[in-house]
This record gives sequence, structure tokens and C-alpha cells, in this order.
Amino acid sequence: MSYHKKICIVVTSLGKGGAERSSVLLSKMLFNQGHQVHLVTIVDVVEYEFKGELLNLGDIEKGNSIVSKIRKFSVFKSYLKEHNFDFVIDNRSRPSFLREIIVSRFLYNPKNTIYCVRSYNLDIYFIKSKLIAKLIYKDAFKIVTVSKEIENKVINYFGFNNVETIYNPIDQVVLNDTDKSKITDYVLFYGRLVDEVKNISLLIESYQKSQLPSKGIDLVILGNGQDLEKFKEKIKQLNLVNEVHFIPFTANPFDYVKLAKFTLLTSHYEGFPRSLLESLALGTPVISVDCKSGPNEIIIHEHNGLLVENYNSEALAKAMNRLINDTNLYKTCKANAKKSVEPFSMASISNLWKKLLN
Repeated sequence: MSYHKKICIVVTSLGKGGAERSSVLLSKMLFNQGHQVHLVTIVDVVEYEFKGELLNLGDIEKGNSIVSKIRKFSVFKSYLKEHNFDFVIDNRSRPSFLREIIVSRFLYNPKNTIYCVRSYNLDIYFIKSKLIAKLIYKDAFKIVTVSKEIENKVINYFGFNNVETIYNPIDQVVLNDTDKSKITDYVLFYGRLVDEVKNISLLIESYQKSQLPSKGIDLVILGNGQDLEKFKEKIKQLNLVNEVHFIPFTANPFDYVKLAKFTLLTSHYEGFPRSLLESLALGTPVISVDCKSGPNEIIIHEHNGLLVENYNSEALAKAMNRLINDTNLYKTCKANAKKSVEPFSMASISNLWKKLLN
């Protein structure tokens, strides 16, 4: 079989995150275009289905010592040399000063490297030294951001002229008929339980201030993370133990999303939040704070959901009440949900990647 191009997608892991899910969707899009796709994962976590060949560095070399890192680097360097890829697409977080200098200068060839930036918090994807970051990335083939707001921020801060936005795609979601008979009426948050990013404390406080608990509409929080016990303690303090339910991470949360009255997002910052796309694709309206970045490029206020000022628990509680009490508003948002995410379909986003790689 002849292939158009050989492409290597590099990602930290293949599980439990939006960047990871986006990476496997990218592997499917490029594979279906006829490219020869390879994925390289640094950590031995493989939970999402992908297309192509896998080099699992975390499985080849266990541990996190200096010696282990050097061995991983050596294996990866040999792999890149052996396959002579046309493009390397780097989806990793890249905050480490020394590591990124080594990777960018001794591992990758900048002329065929595409660096993805998946968060408005640029510290996740660029080292703190602005001068060194400019030297590392100015010669890259392309810097691909997942929202226009991130693109503008990167251009304004670094002055790069090699930046382009390609949104995260929404894949066809598959339901698996999970039994949720114990929870009937509910609203849903799903994602990592990390408060310094997702600000779930704001979500819980706003839910407590809303009319939802008194109307018998529960809050389901689905996911794993370092702050789970903190949130459990918080709901005890707010006397919400019977109303708030915690469900562990699942790679397929879509039954919960489909049957929720609406889903919520309260993050300090995002990139292009996949949970909003998935909810709307399933016909479930959304309420999101207007954080940087992504929500205001997905949500059309009062058309497919509600956008709320960030860090305002009163405004968020009011939005929850509106979507429960205003039947016409709810029907409008629900009716428009699926169609509103058509621009982010796999076919549409695949065409943008095709154009870039050609």
C-alpha cells in the first residue's frame, strides 16, 4: 500500500485527557487520508483507540530516573532516524527548559515539526524564557493552536508568523447504555478533578445557591483527580451529600452526557473544551463560564447554551435556574445543539489538516 506521507504524533499518554483524546482523533483523520501514522507516547497509559503504529516509550523503559529518560531519548531518536518522517506533530506539554532545548535541537528537525498548543495557559506549552522560546519555535514548520484566542495570544506575545488555528474535532459519540437508574434528573460536569484548572469549587457553590437542589435535580461530577476528597468534604460542609454524586473516570462518558439536562464548565482557563463539543453533539445544552479560551467560540448565547461571566457564582446559579425554569429557552438550546457543532466535525477539521500538510 502506498501512503501520502509518514507522520509521527507525539503525546504524553493516550488516556484520561482532552489532549490525549484529540491526539487519537488526529491519528484517525490522518490515517483515513491515506497517511502512514505513528504514535509515540511517553507514559505507559493507553486507553483510547487510535489508528496507526504505536511506540510506547513508557512500556519500553520503566521509571523516571535520568538514566531512564536518556534511554527513552535514545530509542526515540533512533525511531525518528529509522522512519524519516515527513512531519512530527508534537502534542506534549512542554514547560521544561532543558528538556525542550534538547528535544527541539537534537531530536526534532524544526523544518518538519508542528507544535500544538492546546491551552490558553501558555506556560504549559512554552518554556518561561521568552527569548529562548522564540529561538526554539520561530523556525518550526507550524504552531497549531486550538482556538483563535490562543492564536492571537501566541502571535501578540512572541511575534511568530507561523501560527494557525485548527479546532479540536468532534467524533461520532457512541452510547453504551450504562445503567444510571439510581440517578434520574441531573446536571453534569465531566473532566479532571483539579480545582486549580477546572474550578469545580465554583460549580459546587453555584449549584448550592441555585434552585436545582430544591427541585430534585442532582449534580453529577464524573472524573478522577487530585482534588476528589477536597470536593467530597466541600459537599459535606454545604449539606449536599444526597444531591451531589461522584462517578469515577470512564473513557466513554456519553450515556451520562446524553441523559443530563445540561452539562457545565467552570474552568479558570481552557484550550478548546472537548466536553462542550461532545455535549452539544449529543443534543445536550451547555452552560459555561466565559473563560479563556474556547467557550465563546463554541457557545452561541441563548442559542445552544448559556455563557456566564467567570468567577460569579450568583450569575452561574441564575443561569442554571434559567435553563431549568424557562422551557422555551431550554427547547431552543436543545434543538440547536447538534447543528451548532457541525463546523467541528471530523470531516471539516480533517480538511484543514489536509490543507496544512499539503
